[in-house]
Amino acid sequence: MRNRCDQLYEKAAGLIPGGVNSPVRAFRAVGGNPLFISRASGARVFDCDGNAYVDFLSSWGPMILGHAHPGVVRAIAEAAKDGTGYGLPTEREVEMAETLVAAFPSMARVRLVSSGTEAVMSAIRLARAFTGRDGIVKFEGCYHGHSDALLAKAGSGLATLGIPGSPGVPAAFAELTATLPYNDTEAFEAFLERRGDRIAAVIVEPVAGNMGVVPPAPGFLESLRKRTAERGVVLIFDEVITGFRLTYGGWQNVAGIDPDLTCLGKIIGGGLPVAAFGGKREIMEMLAPEGPVYQAGTLSGNPLAVAAGLAALKILKEEEPYGELDRRSRMLCGELSGIFREAGVSVTVNRMGSMFTLFFQAGEVRDFATASRSDTDRFARFFRGMLREGVLLPPSQFEAAFLSTAHESEILERALEGCRAAAREL
Repeated sequence: MRNRCDQLYEKAAGLIPGGVNSPVRAFRAVGGNPLFISRASGARVFDCDGNAYVDFLSSWGPMILGHAHPGVVRAIAEAAKDGTGYGLPTEREVEMAETLVAAFPSMARVRLVSSGTEAVMSAIRLARAFTGRDGIVKFEGCYHGHSDALLAKAGSGLATLGIPGSPGVPAAFAELTATLPYNDTEAFEAFLERRGDRIAAVIVEPVAGNMGVVPPAPGFLESLRKRTAERGVVLIFDEVITGFRLTYGGWQNVAGIDPDLTCLGKIIGGGLPVAAFGGKREIMEMLAPEGPVYQAGTLSGNPLAVAAGLAALKILKEEEPYGELDRRSRMLCGELSGIFREAGVSVTVNRMGSMFTLFFQAGEVRDFATASRSDTDRFARFFRGMLREGVLLPPSQFEAAFLSTAHESEILERALEGCRAAAREL
């Protein structure tokens, strides 16, 4: 029963556009009304009607330690005793900067902000100022926030709602952004050969998570690094999802590639709103008040959010859960593949570490074009079936699901039981 959730949605719809404060929460792509969550603990969330769900949404990624981790909650409570915000620097901000710079060899300096969109928007502005150029290259299906320059073919939310771009973005802005196929090294190199002298930055998710999980093809990221360096183009890695999700640090540490700028978010806030961008000293020193590029934020480095992030990062560094998370995720995805095979349902499972996506199609998924061939109606039926079985997935075919350290064997087996039942219904 979801009487209270439905009542809340009806009320919200009269007050908030679409009844939600972020579009994909509306469940438009999967049918029905959204869950309204009252609390969460470990690997489970509980809706306002008291129903419990095994949670693979993970607040869209940051809850790598599970919900309400005692160490993170304690850090927030302790910080709150001293006040919730000052509008002036704190010691914790310096500690966070030290932590991030130590984790990312490509970062000489870093600045904290409040959201991934803000981090990317600021990095783009910085790249344009540094190079004196205006053009931007992004890749189809990669989402970098909702700033004007980056909404073209931006994956996840837009694809979920069937929106190709967004009204309100001036055509002149869109013309400055070139969109190329993800994992297509040949197309990228040909484009940069033609127009490299007009391009300020190339931005990419090193492991795509916003068209569903799509790993980089061999040589793709290496080509981006080599060709941008040759052309004096700033290479930006958007590791808002992958930063501290797949390893301590970012995917760049695994790949052995140093981008010029890196954008971070999600996990570095421990579930609270914190993001960051950082990179080479000669680029970052252009930021005000040291340089002429203006960027500011009243709540940047909020003491509660930074305390939560520092606590989460400290636990990740000390406990090093990545190997175990990878093992559990590999086991889960292997079992999921077997369940669908037995049910006679075509599903391609893409996985990277503790991130995975079930694409409802038979073929390989290596870019946005192939991801878009997925059967979204069948995914929606599966999503609803899993919800009835007490398992919460992201309400979109084009999003990543996530494991946390709280997803222990018993919980994963419960989720697999739900999947067996939902797959039979398909």
